[in-house]
Amino acid sequence: MTHSYSLEELQRETTFGGAGEDTNDREIRIIDMSDFENRREEITEQLWLAATEIGFFQLSHHGIAPQEIAAAFSESERFFNLPESIKSQYPRPKGVNAGWESRSQIRPSTGTKDQKESYQITQYHMDNLWPTEEELPNFAANTLRFEKQCWEVGMKVLSCFADKLGFDRDFFTKAHDPRQADYQSTLRLLHYYATEGVTEQGNIWRAGAHTDFDCLTLLFQHEGHGGLQVCPGAEAQTQRWTNIPPIGDVITCNIGDMLMRWSDDQLKSNLHRVRLPRVDEYCGSRHSIAFFCQANKTQIIQGPAKRYQPISAADFLTQRIQANFVDK
Repeated sequence: MTHSYSLEELQRETTFGGAGEDTNDREIRIIDMSDFENRREEITEQLWLAATEIGFFQLSHHGIAPQEIAAAFSESERFFNLPESIKSQYPRPKGVNAGWESRSQIRPSTGTKDQKESYQITQYHMDNLWPTEEELPNFAANTLRFEKQCWEVGMKVLSCFADKLGFDRDFFTKAHDPRQADYQSTLRLLHYYATEGVTEQGNIWRAGAHTDFDCLTLLFQHEGHGGLQVCPGAEAQTQRWTNIPPIGDVITCNIGDMLMRWSDDQLKSNLHRVRLPRVDEYCGSRHSIAFFCQANKTQIIQGPAKRYQPISAADFLTQRIQANFVDK
């Protein structure tokens, strides 16, 4: 069945469900964030170059300690190791990025269910969605502490883009204010199911080709657990996909549709996916953690050049969620 979507971003996404081919001829830049305030101008130029070309880059020396990342993965695994009878008590409410789901995400690109489960933490939507202290002691406190660290890194990066776009430096920090009740940035714990015995890609994907809904995504991966690929916009018709290396101590970042629109399309939100592992690769469970910088609901998204009609962040996100999940 063919769907028609009102957002241009979704119409673009429907056309990229094929397998294509792999290539390693594009550089995913690693940007050193150390000594940030003294090197801000240099870092800003590096971020802008990566974000206007491929829309993907990786951050080193970003300020989140390796042991904090390891602890966050431990929390994620604690949650996913719970029996399904417990996880299913905390289901994702219709139209909201919060709670647990399993194989309920269908990408417009593929029309098939992603082979994963996820648990999404959006602070002001968590009523009755946290496991109890008996089920998972300290889980809420530990994951919210990590969420705050992710927010701080995300706001540093976004402050650099604000400088380049001619906004006040703290423009995006105010637009993602966690003290406001309409805050909707999301920490997403992800578990891709093991694929032993699967010998070809076919039309089944760990995550089908998509662009992200948000302003900026921060992704944490386990070393050696690959599969993430990007296909930059101008070359999307060629369906040539670049592998993004899973490096344990760096954060992989990408621009989302919300920021692409906010920048009048200067910053590139590009298609990416997670393919199934091949038989000679690691085929076990794959865990990753994503933090989505999503502007507060009442924030109006419109770029300096007003290329697009204004839209609230709440309406923008709602349209994207409706297009990407099976809602009963």
